[in-house]
Amino acid sequence: MERARALLREVYGYSEFRGGQADIIAQVLAGGDALVLMPTGGGKSLCYQLPAMIRPGVGLIVSPLIALMQDQVAALRQLGARAAFLNSTLPYAEQRAVLDATLGGRLDLLYLAPERLLQEETLNLLAGAEVALIAIDEAHCVSQWGHDFRQDYLGLNVLAEHFPGVPRLALTATADADTREEILVRLALRDAQRFVRGFDRPNIRYTVQAKTQPREQLVAFLERHAGHAGIVYAMTRKRVDETAAMLRERGFDALPYHAGMPAAERAANQARFLREDGVIIVATIAFGMGIDKPDARFVAHIDLPKSVEAYYQETGRAGRDGEPAEAWMIYGLQDVVRLAQLLDQSEAGAEQKRVERARLDSLLGWCEVTTCRRHALLAHFGDTLPADCGNCDTCLDPPRTWDGTEAAQKLLSCVYRTGQFFGAGHIIDVLRGKDTAKARERRHERLSTFGIGAELSDRQWRSVLRQLLVRGYLHTDVRRYGALSLTPKARPLLRGEERVHLREDASPQRPAAAARKRSEVPADMPPALWEALREERRRLAEAANVPPYVIFHDATLHEMARQQPSTPAALLQLHGVGQAKLDRYGAAFLDVLRRWRDAEAADVAAQ
Repeated sequence: MERARALLREVYGYSEFRGGQADIIAQVLAGGDALVLMPTGGGKSLCYQLPAMIRPGVGLIVSPLIALMQDQVAALRQLGARAAFLNSTLPYAEQRAVLDATLGGRLDLLYLAPERLLQEETLNLLAGAEVALIAIDEAHCVSQWGHDFRQDYLGLNVLAEHFPGVPRLALTATADADTREEILVRLALRDAQRFVRGFDRPNIRYTVQAKTQPREQLVAFLERHAGHAGIVYAMTRKRVDETAAMLRERGFDALPYHAGMPAAERAANQARFLREDGVIIVATIAFGMGIDKPDARFVAHIDLPKSVEAYYQETGRAGRDGEPAEAWMIYGLQDVVRLAQLLDQSEAGAEQKRVERARLDSLLGWCEVTTCRRHALLAHFGDTLPADCGNCDTCLDPPRTWDGTEAAQKLLSCVYRTGQFFGAGHIIDVLRGKDTAKARERRHERLSTFGIGAELSDRQWRSVLRQLLVRGYLHTDVRRYGALSLTPKARPLLRGEERVHLREDASPQRPAAAARKRSEVPADMPPALWEALREERRRLAEAANVPPYVIFHDATLHEMARQQPSTPAALLQLHGVGQAKLDRYGAAFLDVLRRWRDAEAADVAAQ
């Protein structure tokens, strides 16, 4: 562990471990297996990178995405670590060189996709290498009922037989109790020590709004983050393309990303997002697993994800640097109906559908909470929060509730009297007494429920209907085009044996135009110096062909601007400055600082 602490300072430029890293590293250095559950941005990768540098041999890192392993290897090489990846993007000669370096003991870390590692040829070759450890990243992919299931992960249990005595780690940021058990069983980690380090991301503000004017709501949100990089998630490829085009028309630097695009265009858009400031990616969930961009300031969902686990994983891509970030989502009645339809139409077995329906219900329930949103989110994963967070919409602007019993009875009665054969639109039309062709054709204007809900608007009735669906009083039937029907739970409410309090949706407000601006300069540093440091980082990143944050994170630049070190020794004391980066980039940044001080001194002398 003394060697680990020394490398932490020398290589990474950090003065101390955080969030249980030291315990995990000690377990692996001692040769033990581990299940590591740590929030995104909590430093999971350090838990296998450092032991791989210390233990004899090479650390094998199983990674699900080619782009992710390439980014991580590029960042490690900037630190001076001996790292490489092995995948299909490399020409044969380079693959051969990587294997030779592995067998020759000249690598500390080798990244592979699961399908490549499990090839008989690869396993046979690696049998001739000294293996320090095996780390299985994004380990929740092994769960067949998880949100990012990967078939190739199911075969990774054979690693225990091929590499007996080699410590193995399974790492993830997202796994409830059932998924954690499944990981341990499927990866044959029977005696692994468990390290569950909490799920809280206190720097992320959680906000959920009723979907009223989706485009205008999204634009208003993005105006508050003008100049910031972030991700907008949508459910379908068509919606991704339309949303990205709309945002570009509104002046945002927005790019689409989904599996239906040409691979080259998709890769180019991802590269721009990683390397440039202020780029917004509009994507399906195909984008983001393991994306290591620390300065994404927001994640926005304009459609519901499928579960709390998926939501947590996706929102975790914001604020990985620990700086303030926002997770913002809008959802409405149509989202509830659409996801239920997709689930009913899937080819999954009855048991898997039951589990997925329960996970969807948990997410919908979380969307409608009236108490601290973070408290409820953590509780889903078995985590606790001692007090309300003060950094979510329900804490900052507590929602009003109202006794919706009478409105709920009217709506449920209307569903029943129309034959439990119609969708939301017609039911609301009948409640509000609208003279429509469908109502006349079905003679629904003669029903006792016709017009009994005129006191509420369409938007208000949709809110009532959405909440009754979420709470299980109603069911939507995909086989009858989304027809609504009553569940057994509706009976006591209709009889007046129970009451129901509903959340009052905030009234939609037309967004005010905001001036487009660059990302804010931290208040406690000179703006000119901050921009000069960012420009130097951009120049060095382009020369090295890496994203700017690989040179230094924003947090390191903040500290540099505040402390203004004038010597290499002083620069080395900053958080995130290790020896390799000092050797590569120290002189360039010290020169920026010197020129700025000289300019300041000249200004003072001129006055």
